[in-house]
Amino acid sequence: MTENDDNLQVPVVVPAAGIGKRMASDIPKQYLRLNGKTILEHTVERLLSHNNISQVILALHPDDKYFQSLPLAQNPNVKTVIGGDERCDSVLAGLKAVNENPDTNNAKAVMVHDAARPCVSLEDISNLIKHYQQTGRGGILASPVRDTMKRSNAQQQILHTEARDNLWHALTPQLFNTVELISAIERSLKEGAVITDEASAMEYCGYAADVIPARSDNIKITQPEDLHLAEFILQQQYQTNRNSSKSFNEKA
Repeated sequence: MTENDDNLQVPVVVPAAGIGKRMASDIPKQYLRLNGKTILEHTVERLLSHNNISQVILALHPDDKYFQSLPLAQNPNVKTVIGGDERCDSVLAGLKAVNENPDTNNAKAVMVHDAARPCVSLEDISNLIKHYQQTGRGGILASPVRDTMKRSNAQQQILHTEARDNLWHALTPQLFNTVELISAIERSLKEGAVITDEASAMEYCGYAADVIPARSDNIKITQPEDLHLAEFILQQQYQTNRNSSKSFNEKA
């Protein structure tokens, strides 16, 4: 790759059309509040604070009645599209919007990030982008599996222990060539392949996909107890950044 880290601008598609049934909440989980802001606001603001992220495209539920009330809705760097029934449908709608928007249709690469991952670090995003620039290969943020992994049958009886070697928890963002990712998702959907993330579509179609080691605190808020953990992580990250800035100013 010839573009340097400062010049490459990457749009991000954020599928946000889900209703979050496992959260047992009356409102979609991306609109639940953490530290005074919705999860979605935390996520999008974190993404847009990165120097290489030019625009965020949100794929929203067709009946979404929450987004327009957020200050985020007035941000010119945030665009919206109507999402689909499944995550992959929402991602595809967002990717097509990237291609059709004159501000982003020349983007060589695109990222996809979960709406419910507000704790992703800017350093990890930078590492993902640098990997693409240096190798020309797409990839995903991932954390190594640390716990012992068991395989069970349908009755939840343990069959055997899985080797942890080279096992990874797939995280987001995931970054790939824009044209290749659109092609991979369209083909996967057409052929009925089971795709649970962007990398699985790329794998299915024979494209390269690498893992980029990342922090394990990039959690996805799925269960009610995850809210408290995410709140704690965000507070710790904020305090760390605040202390770093204070230390820098004192030295200056």
